[in-house]
Amino acid sequence: MEDKQEILDIAKNCLNCKHKPCQNACPMKTRVPEFIAKIKEEKFDEAYDILLENNTFSNICSTICPQEQQCEGSCVRGIKGEPMPIGRLERFVNAWAKENNYTYKMKQQKEMSNKKVAIVGSGPASISCAIELAKMGIKSVILEKDEKLGGILRYGIPDFRLNKDTLEHILENAKSMGIEMKTNIELGKDINLKELQEKYDAVFLGIGAETPSTYKLADEEYSSIYKSDNFLKRYNEKDFIQNLGTTVVIGGGNVAMDCARTAVRMGAKKVYVLYRRARENMPARDIEIAEAMEDGVEFNYTTKVIKAFGENKLTQIECIKTVVEDGKAVDVENSNFKMDVDTVVFAIGLTPNAKLLEEQGIETDRGLVKIDEDAMTCIKGVFAGGDSTESKSSVCRAVAAGKKAAIGIEKYLK
Repeated sequence: MEDKQEILDIAKNCLNCKHKPCQNACPMKTRVPEFIAKIKEEKFDEAYDILLENNTFSNICSTICPQEQQCEGSCVRGIKGEPMPIGRLERFVNAWAKENNYTYKMKQQKEMSNKKVAIVGSGPASISCAIELAKMGIKSVILEKDEKLGGILRYGIPDFRLNKDTLEHILENAKSMGIEMKTNIELGKDINLKELQEKYDAVFLGIGAETPSTYKLADEEYSSIYKSDNFLKRYNEKDFIQNLGTTVVIGGGNVAMDCARTAVRMGAKKVYVLYRRARENMPARDIEIAEAMEDGVEFNYTTKVIKAFGENKLTQIECIKTVVEDGKAVDVENSNFKMDVDTVVFAIGLTPNAKLLEEQGIETDRGLVKIDEDAMTCIKGVFAGGDSTESKSSVCRAVAAGKKAAIGIEKYLK
């Protein structure tokens, strides 16, 4: 836990702006000036209450969400100098609560109704939706396809970035509010949308983006070419992949950084990130790139992997250098070169399961689930939010989407 006096000195710099640009830039609309004001008064319990009342995922969001693009990126102090380190202050308050065994009990704001909602998936959007519905007095049951709850928080984000105890605490809070949770139930396999509509008053789809993007590197199928979701899940389930050897991660986002750092922890001899654009074009957060470098990961920019070679076993890849023109990676003629590698991990994006959505009658637009202003899909009474409805979503955006859907569901049920 950070030094209290240092945090108090930092908090004093908050200007408490009238128009609250930091709060408006937060997907969850966290009451930033209010919780910082409580820090100034050394009322850390009240600061924690403000954070948790608005966002059950405060501890997680303050750790892994891109504050520099959201609340801190809109801080007035940042115009001429350094913005307020809002994420750092939020992390301090959460650390204080943990150290002092201070808990915030979610409050049911309205009398319990006889309505019940099915929530498919158990990622941040789904858990957020269930908690908000519980506050409104609406029962829900979470249906998760995997053995354990948490979705991307459980299987996608490695433990060196997110302590799983934090997730367990959130799940326990949700259960204490009467939210039912069932695992090993998969949409399209164990149950379909029509059945859910017949049994429940409304449905929320928080199924995320679960289909990894890849492209063909060879006619032969190599067992050591992985997709990011399976690679990270193996690590998170402690099912470490052996003999990774020299590992190449294709991609430039936060997931690519997670895969690279995970490869290091699974014993890879050497880890490279190959990205087809320049460093300044990388979508990954600066802090994620810096931490990957600290772990010994090497970066090759303006480099595109085009082929894979090896007899029965991957031994080499062929790459080509690129130049960035108008944001696009353009191949440089005659710049091909080869690298000796043992493992390749694709981390170039995830998209919603198009086949599943089509089978369930869900309308999409450019691969994403179409929703209206209340988060309702093309099917009446069926709502959606999170990675399946917006590209490049973050945990806090998913939490906000779940909250928005809960409001839409309440409106629909009335």
